[in-house]
Amino acid sequence: MRAIDVHSHLSTKPMMGDSLSKFNEAMEKHYKFKLAFKTEEEMAQDFIKADVKGILVGWDAETNTGLPKLDHDYLAKVVKDYPDAFAGAFCCVDPWKGEMAIQELRRCVKELGMIGVKFQQIAQGFFPNDRRCYPIYEECVSLGVPVQFHTGFTGIGAGLPGGMGLKLKYTQPIPYIDDVAADFPNLTIICCHASWPWQEEMIAVLQHKQNVYNELSGWSPKYFSDSLKAEIVGRNQDKFMFGTDYPSITHDQWLGAFEKYVTSDEKIMEKVLLSNAKRILKLNV
Repeated sequence: MRAIDVHSHLSTKPMMGDSLSKFNEAMEKHYKFKLAFKTEEEMAQDFIKADVKGILVGWDAETNTGLPKLDHDYLAKVVKDYPDAFAGAFCCVDPWKGEMAIQELRRCVKELGMIGVKFQQIAQGFFPNDRRCYPIYEECVSLGVPVQFHTGFTGIGAGLPGGMGLKLKYTQPIPYIDDVAADFPNLTIICCHASWPWQEEMIAVLQHKQNVYNELSGWSPKYFSDSLKAEIVGRNQDKFMFGTDYPSITHDQWLGAFEKYVTSDEKIMEKVLLSNAKRILKLNV
């Protein structure tokens, strides 16, 4: 196993054809790829052939988008059916669903074995530091599981009139995620993506908050800022994890660009590709 991909989406119809259906055109243009629905077996083979263990993420932005959520039982079954391809999954709950969201989070962790919860605030339409969300974070602390927050730009709605009504403001690291990190010091927070255009803010939060980490999916390392590259190989090298945002970016594309544009140092690569994820996410793979 050469890497753990901590941020992967399903490329099957229930995810890409249903839960994300109206966003696919913009996503294809932004990431310059052609979406093709795959079977669960075909998707698993993408990971096995790349010698990568994936962590899948769920989806529920039903309140803000009207699109159907991804069924968590289906997500858990894919992970269970293909252990050679997948190391686990993050559920996704709609924060606007209140107590129902907490109950679903609890079920996903206790009954389905999921390792944490993921939010996409642009699609879900909320600020992480909204006090109405705090009971969800309290439940995460009680369960001992991490939370993922999307940061920065998104390909969802990109390049379309009004960005399809979606607003980037929800994913700024300061103050929104920084507030949560300060108010929940025992909560492990994983910030997704390269955080552009707030890259410097993300680095500041990483440096200031011990409980905050960063995974690098959704961007080719070719486009990482110089400051981000310096942090990956420097003082925050223990805080970064490999992720692709599959199927938008392939494993070979990301890994090749990382070695070419960021570093080929074996020690750093081992941390970013494997050991950081094992430690931060408490994985036994």
